[in-house]
Amino acid sequence: RSEIEPNSKCLKVWDLRLSDAGNYTCEYGSHTVRISLHVFNLTISLNGHFLPNEVPELILMHNVSPPLPRLDIRVFNSNNNTVSPVSQDKIHQQYTLRLMQLKAMDSGTWRCHVHSDSPFINQSISFDIKVLGFQNPDLVRKYATVDSSVTLSWCLNFQKIKWKEGFTGKLNLKQEENASAYELLDFNVTAQKQHETKKSRHFQFEIPERKPESTIEVKLPKVHFNHSGQYECQLAYNGRYTQSNIELVVMKVSANPAGPLTRGAEMTLICQVSRPLPSNAHLRWERVNGTQMDIKKSKQHEAKVEVKVSSAGLWNCDLIEDNDKKISLHYSVEEAPIWVRYLATGVTIGGSMLVVGFACLGVIIGITWQRRRQRAKRMAQARQYLRENKRCQCQQ
Repeated sequence: RSEIEPNSKCLKVWDLRLSDAGNYTCEYGSHTVRISLHVFNLTISLNGHFLPNEVPELILMHNVSPPLPRLDIRVFNSNNNTVSPVSQDKIHQQYTLRLMQLKAMDSGTWRCHVHSDSPFINQSISFDIKVLGFQNPDLVRKYATVDSSVTLSWCLNFQKIKWKEGFTGKLNLKQEENASAYELLDFNVTAQKQHETKKSRHFQFEIPERKPESTIEVKLPKVHFNHSGQYECQLAYNGRYTQSNIELVVMKVSANPAGPLTRGAEMTLICQVSRPLPSNAHLRWERVNGTQMDIKKSKQHEAKVEVKVSSAGLWNCDLIEDNDKKISLHYSVEEAPIWVRYLATGVTIGGSMLVVGFACLGVIIGITWQRRRQRAKRMAQARQYLRENKRCQCQQ
């Protein structure tokens, strides 16, 4: 692994190893030159392939003949910013550095810089860190209205960071906080392709054929109220997991009683969402072209707001988050036609008369039944009297 150049008398050593460290002496005539060769070997845990929130560990081996120099070790991330180790241990000529928890954006080429004043050492060692994860790792809240269409997507970073290792994943839906999740689809990714498999037949959703690369995507063509919940996209690599969640909140409006509003009647408009809202969001009923008196807001963390109306008009229910209107639904309160009012009045009067009629009929039937009972009683008494009278005549 070495050779001496005949012209310059330089000694070249390839494929350096820790055992190559030591003092080298060059003698040429009466001249003697001594050189101390320091050899560093840097290794990184998990071969530099991480998931978010994992902690990389650097091990720097330093082999040199005594005396050992005092080394100053500094680590720089892919943005050339200094990274302070969480802990640093030294055992003889081995330095162990534990860094901070990683994020997906930490992927790139890092640098370990080694410095010493005596003997003078100024060496930089580059190494790659790849963090497999999502472009949107934090919880995302998405709003939809009943019967609308919504698409949920997770953008993976494996192509961006040139991740060549295979990994798998799945998409789950958890409708309630403590409920068990059920699987919607699973997928596997290799260097050549990305493949998804639909797992649920009861839950109505689609896997779009055309979607951006490195993206997991599902489409709900017609949103139902029970489609809400936590959609969890999970990546798995070498028995380790990471996930990114999208919370879907569904809104609907209704009226009680439903149907046209008759004169003098009152109707309650109901606007509700499928999950409790965060503190920075609320629901608001507002009458179109109305006044401030026609506005009703939900209280903090409430999932429903009601407003009572007694006249026709168009009402909007808005879901507002941080003063930003996210979604909106309208409800049109219509006044019943005149014939419906007359019909309702007639039905009311007719119903009253029918009740009175039934009451009178009941009284008549009761009186008739009482008279028949009395008549039957008198006839029975007469028959008893005749029998007793005949018996007396025969005895005479």
